[in-house]
Amino acid sequence: MNNVCVIGLGYVGLPLALSFAMKGYKVYGVDSNPELISELQKGETHHLESYKGRTIQEILKDQLQSGNFVPMLDYKEAMQACDDIIVTVPIPVYGGKPYYEYLISCAKEIKNNLRKNQLVLLRSTVVPGTTRNVFLPILEESGLKCGKDFYLAYASERIAEGRAFEEFENMPTALAGFCEVSTKRAVDLIKVICKEEVVVASSFEVVETAKVIENLQRDINIAMVNEFERFTKAMNLDIFEVIKVANTHKRVNLLYPGPGVGGFCIPNAFYYLNAKAEEMGVELKLSKTARMFNEGIPAYISDLVINTIEKYGAKRKVAVLGIAMKDYSSDDRLSPALEIIEMLRQRGVEVKAFDPAVKKEYDFKVKSLKEALEDVEIVLILARQHGIEFDKIFEYIPPSRAIIIDTRDVFTQHDAKEKGFILEKI
Repeated sequence: MNNVCVIGLGYVGLPLALSFAMKGYKVYGVDSNPELISELQKGETHHLESYKGRTIQEILKDQLQSGNFVPMLDYKEAMQACDDIIVTVPIPVYGGKPYYEYLISCAKEIKNNLRKNQLVLLRSTVVPGTTRNVFLPILEESGLKCGKDFYLAYASERIAEGRAFEEFENMPTALAGFCEVSTKRAVDLIKVICKEEVVVASSFEVVETAKVIENLQRDINIAMVNEFERFTKAMNLDIFEVIKVANTHKRVNLLYPGPGVGGFCIPNAFYYLNAKAEEMGVELKLSKTARMFNEGIPAYISDLVINTIEKYGAKRKVAVLGIAMKDYSSDDRLSPALEIIEMLRQRGVEVKAFDPAVKKEYDFKVKSLKEALEDVEIVLILARQHGIEFDKIFEYIPPSRAIIIDTRDVFTQHDAKEKGFILEKI
């Protein structure tokens, strides 16, 4: 039966579901959000993905029209039609603690509709031990036994937003199964869309831990380069130039600093690992230090803005360009930009923010670059986006009055001298 059920139709689940649909599978996509399902049924999504020159919006409409993709709220109908179930439901972090309720609720729905010989493949990023100690026991409450009546595997999700389709195909997939049959079933399913190696590990816990560490190493590296930024700023050096020079070494690959770490994956990684570490009495000193440093970056940027206002006697009005958690993204979950904006507003700064890629509405968000730049002198660049034309800033603010705080290396000091504006960089 070439049917697959994908549960959770967010930044991972939707492109995953459409990847199978494009391979000729009939995909039943399940999500608990009625508004999201309604949008998908109409062929609407705000995601910024593309594949072989076609946008995700075009792909979605084609797969709906062909009948290969069926978005719905009903677990029962979807699971009755499918032998393979893939779960991409998230575990958010609240107050530094992982919140399991969405995944537990999903597991209970699966348990209520589970039948013999089905494969359940968990692809959420989880606290190490979750598949075996949280997810599996709920499934077995069905009365069915894993490895005998149904099959269970865990495969980590490794995609970067904006490259999902390509990376589902071309990124090696790490996977572990409960038993040999679970592993074989899962490998065969993954190979439908993955051209690269499927790396089979010895246990769920190996893959779960590897995934969290993959994200956490980026958190640590980002903290490192942002600390370097403070050193180079004190020396009146451009950190972006310093890193470009350092990266000419063939064994060096430094990341670039920015206004903070956002999105769902990287900021949560420490808390996933730390939850298990605390249980075992292990202290993650370096990881914790990096996470605390990164959580402090929005306050650092806020201070930079306030200091710039005072230094130049500027109006307490700021145009923020970019709300998303990173460049060329529609994802504003845990975005440092939102923290920075909130901090500035609390300090009496009027903020108007423009980001055409972010769907969510905010009372400080405006619909055009012109509107954002009206009657301001200070422009704070927090993300690059298609649709934010930075060169047009000077059509609305004379260069002699423009003060640009650039966290994304959009402008150079040469640009500032040539055009006559003031440039402050992190």
